Amino acid sequence: MSLPVLLKNPKILLLGAGNVGLQKAKVLNENGIDFCTIAQEFLGIFLRYSKRNKNKSFELKDLEGFDYVIDATGNSKVTQLLIEEKTKRFFLLNVVDVPHLCDFYFMALLNIGKAQIGVSSNGASPLLAKKIRDKIKSALPNEKLEDLLEIANNERENGIINKEKLEAKANEIFAKAYIIGCGIGDVELLTIKAYKAIQTLEVALVDNLISDEILDIIPKSCEIIDVGKSKGFHKKSQDEINEIFLKYLKLGKTVGRLKSGDPYLYGRGAEEALYLIHNNFSNIEVIAGVTSALSGCTVAGIPVTHRDISKSFSVVTAHLKNNSLNLDWIDFLKIPQHTTVVLMGLSRVKAIKNEALKIGISKDFPCAIISNASRKNQEVIITTLESLEEKAKLTIQPSILVFGDVVNLGKILPIMKLKGVRND
Repeated sequence: MSLPVLLKNPKILLLGAGNVGLQKAKVLNENGIDFCTIAQEFLGIFLRYSKRNKNKSFELKDLEGFDYVIDATGNSKVTQLLIEEKTKRFFLLNVVDVPHLCDFYFMALLNIGKAQIGVSSNGASPLLAKKIRDKIKSALPNEKLEDLLEIANNERENGIINKEKLEAKANEIFAKAYIIGCGIGDVELLTIKAYKAIQTLEVALVDNLISDEILDIIPKSCEIIDVGKSKGFHKKSQDEINEIFLKYLKLGKTVGRLKSGDPYLYGRGAEEALYLIHNNFSNIEVIAGVTSALSGCTVAGIPVTHRDISKSFSVVTAHLKNNSLNLDWIDFLKIPQHTTVVLMGLSRVKAIKNEALKIGISKDFPCAIISNASRKNQEVIITTLESLEEKAKLTIQPSILVFGDVVNLGKILPIMKLKGVRND
Protein backbone atom coordinates (compact mmCIF):
# COMPACT_ATOMS: atom_id res chain seq x y z
CA MET A 1 0.00 0.00 0.00
CA SER A 2 1.29 3.48 -0.88
CA LEU A 3 0.65 6.74 0.93
CA PRO A 4 1.81 9.75 -1.10
CA VAL A 5 3.04 12.39 1.34
CA LEU A 6 5.40 15.36 1.12
CA LEU A 7 8.06 15.24 3.82
CA LYS A 8 9.23 18.51 5.35
CA ASN A 9 12.85 18.64 6.51
CA PRO A 10 13.39 14.87 6.62
CA LYS A 11 16.54 13.75 8.42
CA ILE A 12 18.21 11.35 6.00
CA LEU A 13 21.40 9.30 6.30
CA LEU A 14 22.92 7.85 3.13
CA LEU A 15 25.33 4.98 3.56
CA GLY A 16 27.69 4.37 0.62
CA ALA A 17 29.17 6.76 -1.96
CA GLY A 18 29.73 4.44 -4.93
CA ASN A 19 27.71 4.40 -8.16
CA VAL A 20 24.54 3.22 -6.40
CA GLY A 21 24.83 5.85 -3.67
CA LEU A 22 25.56 8.49 -6.32
CA GLN A 23 22.17 7.90 -7.98
CA LYS A 24 20.36 8.42 -4.68
CA ALA A 25 22.46 11.50 -3.89
CA LYS A 26 21.50 13.01 -7.25
CA VAL A 27 17.79 12.50 -6.57
CA LEU A 28 18.01 14.00 -3.09
CA ASN A 29 20.07 16.94 -4.31
CA GLU A 30 17.79 17.68 -7.29
CA ASN A 31 14.83 17.88 -4.92
CA GLY A 32 16.59 20.17 -2.46
CA ILE A 33 16.65 17.60 0.34
CA ASP A 34 19.44 17.85 2.90
CA PHE A 35 21.19 14.59 3.81
CA CYS A 36 24.37 13.25 5.35
CA THR A 37 26.61 10.65 3.69
CA ILE A 38 28.88 8.16 5.41
CA ALA A 39 31.32 6.08 3.35
CA GLN A 40 34.87 4.80 3.47
CA GLU A 41 35.44 5.85 -0.14
CA PHE A 42 33.80 8.62 -2.19
CA LEU A 43 33.57 8.87 -5.97
CA GLY A 44 35.09 12.15 -7.05
CA ILE A 45 31.85 13.32 -8.70
CA PHE A 46 29.87 12.47 -5.56
CA LEU A 47 30.96 15.67 -3.79
CA ARG A 48 28.96 17.72 -6.34
CA TYR A 49 25.74 16.37 -4.88
CA SER A 50 26.48 15.83 -1.18
CA LYS A 51 27.46 18.67 1.16
CA ARG A 52 27.65 16.78 4.47
CA ASN A 53 30.07 13.86 4.21
CA LYS A 54 31.91 11.65 6.71
CA ASN A 55 34.79 9.56 5.44
CA LYS A 56 34.61 6.63 7.84
CA SER A 57 33.20 3.16 8.47
CA PHE A 58 29.57 2.95 9.52
CA GLU A 59 28.80 2.52 13.24
CA LEU A 60 25.41 2.14 14.89
CA LYS A 61 25.91 5.37 16.83
CA ASP A 62 25.86 7.17 13.44
CA LEU A 63 22.10 6.56 13.28
CA GLU A 64 21.47 9.06 16.07
CA GLY A 65 19.23 11.90 14.88
CA PHE A 66 18.16 10.29 11.59
CA ASP A 67 14.64 9.16 10.71
CA TYR A 68 15.42 7.72 7.26
CA VAL A 69 18.34 5.53 6.31
CA ILE A 70 19.37 4.60 2.77
CA ASP A 71 21.67 1.60 2.58
CA ALA A 72 23.57 1.88 -0.71
CA THR A 73 26.61 -0.03 0.52
CA GLY A 74 25.81 -3.38 -1.04
CA ASN A 75 27.33 -4.84 2.13
CA SER A 76 25.16 -7.58 3.67
CA LYS A 77 26.79 -7.14 7.09
CA VAL A 78 25.80 -3.46 7.21
CA THR A 79 22.29 -4.37 6.07
CA GLN A 80 21.94 -7.00 8.80
CA LEU A 81 23.11 -4.53 11.46
CA LEU A 82 20.47 -2.03 10.33
CA ILE A 83 17.69 -4.64 10.33
CA GLU A 84 18.59 -5.72 13.87
CA GLU A 85 18.82 -2.11 15.06
CA LYS A 86 15.33 -1.41 13.78
CA THR A 87 13.97 -3.62 16.57
CA LYS A 88 15.54 -1.26 19.11
CA ARG A 89 14.85 2.19 17.68
CA PHE A 90 12.58 3.80 15.11
CA PHE A 91 13.79 4.68 11.65
CA LEU A 92 12.64 3.84 8.12
CA LEU A 93 15.05 1.85 5.99
CA ASN A 94 15.60 1.65 2.23
CA VAL A 95 17.99 -1.08 1.12
CA VAL A 96 18.74 -0.18 -2.48
CA ASP A 97 17.61 -2.82 -5.00
CA VAL A 98 16.26 -5.12 -2.27
CA PRO A 99 12.54 -4.24 -2.28
CA HIS A 100 11.41 -6.73 0.37
CA LEU A 101 13.73 -5.10 2.94
CA CYS A 102 12.51 -1.56 2.21
CA ASP A 103 10.15 0.47 4.37
CA PHE A 104 9.92 3.07 1.61
CA TYR A 105 10.77 3.40 -2.08
CA PHE A 106 12.12 6.20 -4.19
CA MET A 107 9.71 7.53 -6.78
CA ALA A 108 10.64 8.74 -10.24
CA LEU A 109 9.94 12.43 -9.69
CA LEU A 110 8.84 15.08 -12.13
CA ASN A 111 9.19 18.64 -10.90
CA ILE A 112 7.12 21.35 -12.56
CA GLY A 113 7.63 24.50 -10.56
CA LYS A 114 6.00 23.90 -7.21
CA ALA A 115 4.28 20.75 -8.41
CA GLN A 116 5.78 17.32 -8.02
CA ILE A 117 4.58 14.18 -9.76
CA GLY A 118 5.89 10.92 -8.36
CA VAL A 119 5.72 7.58 -10.15
CA SER A 120 6.44 4.43 -8.17
CA SER A 121 6.60 0.80 -9.24
CA ASN A 122 6.68 -0.28 -5.55
CA GLY A 123 10.21 -1.49 -6.12
CA ALA A 124 9.32 -3.70 -9.10
CA SER A 125 11.16 -1.64 -11.73
CA PRO A 126 12.60 1.85 -11.15
CA LEU A 127 13.46 1.91 -14.87
CA LEU A 128 9.81 1.55 -15.89
CA ALA A 129 8.79 4.17 -13.32
CA LYS A 130 11.20 6.61 -15.01
CA LYS A 131 9.80 5.74 -18.44
CA ILE A 132 6.27 6.46 -17.21
CA ARG A 133 7.42 9.74 -15.65
CA ASP A 134 9.09 10.83 -18.90
CA LYS A 135 5.91 10.00 -20.84
CA ILE A 136 3.87 12.15 -18.46
CA LYS A 137 6.39 14.97 -18.84
CA SER A 138 6.10 14.94 -22.63
CA ALA A 139 2.31 15.20 -22.39
CA LEU A 140 2.16 18.19 -20.03
CA PRO A 141 2.38 21.91 -20.92
CA ASN A 142 5.25 22.36 -18.48
CA GLU A 143 6.07 26.05 -18.92
CA LYS A 144 2.46 27.26 -18.81
CA LEU A 145 1.71 24.99 -15.86
CA GLU A 146 4.75 26.23 -13.97
CA ASP A 147 3.66 29.85 -14.51
CA LEU A 148 0.13 29.10 -13.29
CA LEU A 149 1.46 27.35 -10.19
CA GLU A 150 3.54 30.42 -9.38
CA ILE A 151 0.49 32.66 -9.80
CA ALA A 152 -1.59 30.36 -7.60
CA ASN A 153 1.10 30.30 -4.90
CA ASN A 154 1.41 34.09 -4.88
CA GLU A 155 -2.35 34.50 -4.63
CA ARG A 156 -2.56 31.99 -1.77
CA GLU A 157 0.20 33.80 0.13
CA ASN A 158 -1.79 37.00 -0.26
CA GLY A 159 -4.98 35.36 0.98
CA ILE A 160 -6.59 35.20 -2.47
CA ILE A 161 -8.27 31.89 -3.26
CA ASN A 162 -10.52 31.96 -6.34
CA LYS A 163 -11.12 28.32 -7.27
CA GLU A 164 -13.36 29.09 -10.27
CA LYS A 165 -10.84 31.46 -11.83
CA LEU A 166 -7.95 29.05 -11.22
CA GLU A 167 -9.88 26.12 -12.65
CA ALA A 168 -10.73 28.12 -15.78
CA LYS A 169 -7.06 28.97 -16.29
CA ALA A 170 -6.03 25.35 -15.71
CA ASN A 171 -8.64 24.13 -18.20
CA GLU A 172 -7.32 26.59 -20.74
CA ILE A 173 -3.81 25.18 -20.34
CA PHE A 174 -4.82 21.52 -20.58
CA ALA A 175 -7.41 21.83 -23.34
CA LYS A 176 -6.42 20.83 -26.86
CA ALA A 177 -8.42 21.11 -30.07
CA TYR A 178 -7.86 18.84 -33.05
CA ILE A 179 -9.52 19.29 -36.41
CA ILE A 180 -8.84 15.93 -38.02
CA GLY A 181 -9.16 14.96 -41.65
CA CYS A 182 -10.36 11.34 -41.63
CA GLY A 183 -10.10 10.68 -45.34
CA ILE A 184 -12.59 8.79 -47.45
CA GLY A 185 -13.52 5.97 -45.10
CA ASP A 186 -10.86 3.27 -45.29
CA VAL A 187 -9.14 3.29 -41.90
CA GLU A 188 -5.84 2.33 -43.55
CA LEU A 189 -5.90 5.60 -45.47
CA LEU A 190 -5.78 7.62 -42.24
CA THR A 191 -2.49 9.40 -41.70
CA ILE A 192 -0.40 8.16 -38.77
CA LYS A 193 -0.73 11.64 -37.25
CA ALA A 194 -4.52 11.46 -37.43
CA TYR A 195 -4.55 7.99 -35.84
CA LYS A 196 -2.30 9.13 -32.96
CA ALA A 197 -4.43 12.22 -32.33
CA ILE A 198 -7.65 10.17 -32.25
CA GLN A 199 -6.14 7.93 -29.56
CA THR A 200 -5.74 10.95 -27.24
CA LEU A 201 -9.30 12.26 -27.52
CA GLU A 202 -11.65 12.72 -24.59
CA VAL A 203 -14.46 14.10 -26.77
CA ALA A 204 -15.05 13.47 -30.49
CA LEU A 205 -17.42 15.56 -32.61
CA VAL A 206 -18.16 13.23 -35.49
CA ASP A 207 -19.39 13.96 -39.01
CA ASN A 208 -22.13 11.97 -40.71
CA LEU A 209 -19.69 10.50 -43.27
CA ILE A 210 -17.15 9.08 -40.81
CA SER A 211 -16.98 5.34 -41.50
CA ASP A 212 -17.68 2.62 -38.93
CA GLU A 213 -14.07 1.46 -39.33
CA ILE A 214 -12.80 4.81 -38.11
CA LEU A 215 -15.41 5.05 -35.34
CA ASP A 216 -14.12 1.69 -34.09
CA ILE A 217 -10.62 3.10 -33.40
CA ILE A 218 -11.90 5.91 -31.17
CA PRO A 219 -11.01 5.03 -27.53
CA LYS A 220 -13.89 3.53 -25.53
CA SER A 221 -13.37 6.21 -22.88
CA CYS A 222 -13.99 9.00 -25.41
CA GLU A 223 -17.39 10.70 -25.49
CA ILE A 224 -18.70 10.63 -29.08
CA ILE A 225 -21.09 13.38 -30.18
CA ASP A 226 -22.80 12.95 -33.55
CA VAL A 227 -22.94 16.35 -35.26
CA GLY A 228 -23.38 14.98 -38.77
CA LYS A 229 -24.99 16.64 -41.72
CA SER A 230 -26.73 15.09 -44.67
CA LYS A 231 -28.66 16.73 -47.47
CA GLY A 232 -31.87 18.24 -46.11
CA PHE A 233 -31.20 17.11 -42.54
CA HIS A 234 -28.77 18.64 -40.06
CA LYS A 235 -28.46 17.12 -36.59
CA LYS A 236 -26.60 20.28 -35.53
CA SER A 237 -26.19 23.64 -37.22
CA GLN A 238 -22.67 24.93 -37.77
CA ASP A 239 -23.17 27.51 -35.01
CA GLU A 240 -24.24 24.75 -32.62
CA ILE A 241 -21.19 22.64 -33.54
CA ASN A 242 -18.90 25.60 -32.88
CA GLU A 243 -20.49 26.18 -29.48
CA ILE A 244 -20.21 22.50 -28.49
CA PHE A 245 -16.57 22.46 -29.56
CA LEU A 246 -15.74 25.49 -27.40
CA LYS A 247 -17.83 24.28 -24.45
CA TYR A 248 -15.78 21.10 -24.03
CA LEU A 249 -12.51 22.94 -24.52
CA LYS A 250 -13.46 25.28 -21.67
CA LEU A 251 -13.78 22.14 -19.51
CA GLY A 252 -10.12 21.36 -20.22
CA LYS A 253 -10.84 18.45 -22.56
CA THR A 254 -8.91 17.16 -25.55
CA VAL A 255 -11.52 17.56 -28.27
CA GLY A 256 -11.36 16.27 -31.81
CA ARG A 257 -13.52 17.40 -34.71
CA LEU A 258 -13.53 14.37 -37.03
CA LYS A 259 -14.27 15.37 -40.59
CA SER A 260 -14.39 13.27 -43.74
CA GLY A 261 -11.83 14.05 -46.41
CA ASP A 262 -9.56 17.01 -45.70
CA PRO A 263 -10.86 19.64 -43.26
CA TYR A 264 -9.72 22.56 -45.41
CA LEU A 265 -11.27 21.35 -48.68
CA TYR A 266 -14.96 22.26 -48.52
CA GLY A 267 -14.91 20.89 -45.00
CA ARG A 268 -15.56 24.04 -42.92
CA GLY A 269 -12.41 23.31 -40.93
CA ALA A 270 -11.16 26.85 -41.35
CA GLU A 271 -14.48 28.25 -40.11
CA GLU A 272 -14.27 26.17 -36.95
CA ALA A 273 -10.64 27.06 -36.31
CA LEU A 274 -11.38 30.77 -36.77
CA TYR A 275 -14.34 30.52 -34.40
CA LEU A 276 -12.08 29.10 -31.67
CA ILE A 277 -9.40 31.72 -32.31
CA HIS A 278 -11.95 34.55 -32.18
CA ASN A 279 -13.06 33.13 -28.82
CA ASN A 280 -9.51 33.33 -27.45
CA PHE A 281 -8.60 29.68 -27.86
CA SER A 282 -5.43 29.02 -29.83
CA ASN A 283 -4.20 25.54 -28.90
CA ILE A 284 -5.48 24.10 -32.17
CA GLU A 285 -3.95 21.49 -34.44
CA VAL A 286 -5.35 20.84 -37.91
CA ILE A 287 -4.47 17.44 -39.39
CA ALA A 288 -4.66 17.00 -43.13
CA GLY A 289 -6.77 14.19 -44.54
CA VAL A 290 -6.94 12.20 -47.74
CA THR A 291 -9.50 14.04 -49.85
CA SER A 292 -12.09 12.24 -51.96
CA ALA A 293 -11.38 14.72 -54.75
CA LEU A 294 -8.10 12.88 -55.43
CA SER A 295 -8.14 9.56 -53.60
CA GLY A 296 -11.75 8.90 -54.57
CA CYS A 297 -10.64 8.98 -58.19
CA THR A 298 -7.57 6.86 -57.49
CA VAL A 299 -9.44 4.01 -55.78
CA ALA A 300 -11.89 4.03 -58.71
CA GLY A 301 -9.07 3.58 -61.23
CA ILE A 302 -9.38 7.12 -62.58
CA PRO A 303 -6.19 9.24 -62.59
CA VAL A 304 -6.93 12.96 -62.43
CA THR A 305 -3.85 13.58 -64.60
CA HIS A 306 -2.17 11.65 -67.39
CA ARG A 307 0.58 13.12 -69.60
CA ASP A 308 -1.25 12.23 -72.82
CA ILE A 309 -4.83 12.83 -71.68
CA SER A 310 -5.09 15.37 -68.84
CA LYS A 311 -2.49 18.02 -68.06
CA SER A 312 -4.42 19.78 -65.30
CA PHE A 313 -7.38 19.36 -62.99
CA SER A 314 -9.83 21.40 -60.94
CA VAL A 315 -11.73 20.57 -57.75
CA VAL A 316 -15.03 22.37 -57.34
CA THR A 317 -18.28 22.13 -55.40
CA ALA A 318 -21.78 22.35 -56.79
CA HIS A 319 -23.17 23.18 -53.36
CA LEU A 320 -22.63 26.50 -51.57
CA LYS A 321 -23.77 28.06 -48.30
CA ASN A 322 -27.53 28.14 -47.71
CA ASN A 323 -28.00 25.25 -50.14
CA SER A 324 -27.37 27.44 -53.19
CA LEU A 325 -26.28 25.98 -56.53
CA ASN A 326 -22.78 26.71 -57.85
CA LEU A 327 -22.18 26.38 -61.59
CA ASP A 328 -19.51 29.06 -61.95
CA TRP A 329 -17.03 26.31 -62.83
CA ILE A 330 -18.95 24.86 -65.77
CA ASP A 331 -16.64 26.53 -68.34
CA PHE A 332 -13.80 24.32 -67.02
CA LEU A 333 -15.33 21.52 -69.10
CA LYS A 334 -14.20 23.41 -72.22
CA ILE A 335 -10.51 23.31 -71.22
CA PRO A 336 -8.61 20.81 -73.43
CA GLN A 337 -6.94 17.87 -71.63
CA HIS A 338 -8.44 18.85 -68.29
CA THR A 339 -10.17 16.91 -65.48
CA THR A 340 -12.89 18.43 -63.33
CA VAL A 341 -13.84 16.81 -60.03
CA VAL A 342 -17.14 17.96 -58.54
CA LEU A 343 -17.90 17.49 -54.85
CA MET A 344 -21.45 17.60 -53.47
CA GLY A 345 -22.87 17.45 -56.98
CA LEU A 346 -24.96 14.25 -57.13
CA SER A 347 -28.23 16.01 -56.34
CA ARG A 348 -27.40 18.74 -58.85
CA VAL A 349 -26.72 16.58 -61.91
CA LYS A 350 -29.78 17.81 -63.83
CA ALA A 351 -28.67 21.44 -63.60
CA ILE A 352 -25.04 20.48 -64.32
CA LYS A 353 -26.02 18.49 -67.42
CA ASN A 354 -28.32 21.19 -68.78
CA GLU A 355 -25.78 23.97 -68.25
CA ALA A 356 -22.99 21.91 -69.83
CA LEU A 357 -25.07 21.16 -72.94
CA LYS A 358 -26.08 24.83 -73.06
CA ILE A 359 -22.44 25.98 -73.37
CA GLY A 360 -21.74 23.45 -76.11
CA ILE A 361 -20.24 20.47 -74.28
CA SER A 362 -20.78 17.26 -76.29
CA LYS A 363 -23.45 14.87 -75.06
CA ASP A 364 -20.77 12.12 -75.35
CA PHE A 365 -18.42 13.93 -72.94
CA PRO A 366 -17.01 11.26 -70.54
CA CYS A 367 -18.02 11.45 -66.90
CA ALA A 368 -18.15 9.20 -63.86
CA ILE A 369 -19.98 8.89 -60.59
CA ILE A 370 -17.93 7.43 -57.71
CA SER A 371 -20.01 6.48 -54.67
CA ASN A 372 -18.71 5.46 -51.20
CA ALA A 373 -15.11 5.53 -52.38
CA SER A 374 -12.86 2.98 -50.59
CA ARG A 375 -15.73 1.48 -48.59
CA LYS A 376 -17.21 -1.99 -48.85
CA ASN A 377 -20.12 -0.65 -50.89
CA GLN A 378 -17.96 1.38 -53.27
CA GLU A 379 -19.55 1.77 -56.69
CA VAL A 380 -18.28 3.36 -59.90
CA ILE A 381 -20.45 4.32 -62.83
CA ILE A 382 -18.67 5.37 -66.03
CA THR A 383 -21.01 7.12 -68.42
CA THR A 384 -21.50 10.21 -70.61
CA LEU A 385 -22.98 13.63 -70.08
CA GLU A 386 -26.17 12.60 -71.88
CA SER A 387 -26.85 9.71 -69.49
CA LEU A 388 -25.50 11.37 -66.33
CA GLU A 389 -28.89 12.30 -64.85
CA GLU A 390 -30.33 8.83 -65.43
CA LYS A 391 -27.29 7.06 -63.95
CA ALA A 392 -27.27 9.36 -60.92
CA LYS A 393 -30.61 7.85 -59.87
CA LEU A 394 -28.89 4.46 -59.49
CA THR A 395 -26.40 5.50 -56.82
CA ILE A 396 -26.33 7.18 -53.41
CA GLN A 397 -24.36 9.73 -51.38
CA PRO A 398 -21.55 10.29 -50.63
CA SER A 399 -20.54 10.59 -54.27
CA ILE A 400 -18.22 12.63 -56.44
CA LEU A 401 -18.54 13.45 -60.14
CA VAL A 402 -15.58 13.35 -62.51
CA PHE A 403 -15.52 14.94 -65.98
CA GLY A 404 -12.84 14.45 -68.63
CA ASP A 405 -11.26 11.90 -70.95
CA VAL A 406 -9.33 10.25 -68.06
CA VAL A 407 -12.64 8.79 -66.95
CA ASN A 408 -12.35 6.10 -69.61
CA LEU A 409 -9.15 4.80 -67.98
CA GLY A 410 -11.41 3.59 -65.18
CA LYS A 411 -12.42 0.76 -67.48
CA ILE A 412 -8.81 -0.47 -67.58
CA LEU A 413 -6.87 0.53 -64.46
CA PRO A 414 -7.09 -1.33 -61.08
CA ILE A 415 -9.99 -0.51 -58.81
CA MET A 416 -9.96 -0.80 -55.02
CA LYS A 417 -12.60 -2.86 -53.20
CA LEU A 418 -15.03 -2.57 -56.05
CA LYS A 419 -18.61 -3.75 -55.61
CA GLY A 420 -19.52 -3.26 -59.26
CA VAL A 421 -18.94 -1.08 -62.29
CA ARG A 422 -21.66 -0.02 -64.64
CA ASN A 423 -20.31 1.35 -67.92
CA ASP A 424 -22.54 3.15 -70.34
